[in-house]
Formats: sequence, C-alpha cells, structure tokens
Amino acid sequence: MNYWLIKSEPDVYSWSDFERDGVTEWTGVRNYQARNNLRAMALGDRALYYHSNIGKELVGIAEVTRTAQQDPTTDNAQWVSVEVRPKQALPKPVSLAAIKAEPRLANMGLLRQSQLSVVALTADEFVCLCEMAGL
Repeated sequence: MNYWLIKSEPDVYSWSDFERDGVTEWTGVRNYQARNNLRAMALGDRALYYHSNIGKELVGIAEVTRTAQQDPTTDNAQWVSVEVRPKQALPKPVSLAAIKAEPRLANMGLLRQSQLSVVALTADEFVCLCEMAGL
C-alpha cells in the first residue's frame, strides 16, 4: 500500500462535503508532479485529506477506489483523476504548525513543496501523522 496527501481548500470542497458525498472524483490537478502521483495511486491506497489555505490542517483519511483515468474536466488526455472515498475523520486535526514542529516529518513533501496538491508520503510519515491525530 502507498500513502498520499491530497489537498483541498475547505471553502471549495471540505472534508464535510466529501463525507456528505461519500465518494468523489479528484479532478482539476494541473501540475505534472501531482499528476504523476495520481497515476501512481493504486486501489486501496490511503490519502490524508488536508485543508489548505483556510485551516491548514489534516482532517481525514481517504481511500483510492478507482485508479487514474482521463480527467473529465478537460479534453487534454495528459491530465488524470482518481476516485476516492472518505475512510474516517481524524479524531484530532493536525495543524501545519504541528507538522512543521515534528522532527520526524522534516523531509515531508508537504513542507518541501507546499504548493503541490497531491504529495507522496512514506509509511513512516503516514504513521507519525496518524499518531499525531490520535489514531
């Protein structure tokens, strides 16, 4: 299993929107590295859901339920989307400040490439973040 971090602005598509919908197509990614991360996702992979811009915190865990296919929001075949579903809300959100303060996360992609909307996580990073969230 691989681990990821996916980012959404909560005023555009929040965790509560995601839970209400029960499943969503992760569309609109227009960065090559983020697109390559979407292409690398496998069924059952886990993704931490991060509220960007407002809140700046991890709020839930999602699961990949369909792998990459053409993004339906564009006619350009180079862009892809995946389908994800909410797995569980985090008992305690994990703030960006807390992530930055944790030495075990010093090399985390979120901190090195803060504008990237789909970031690969190591298994150790995923476990650390889940521990910080009270799981």
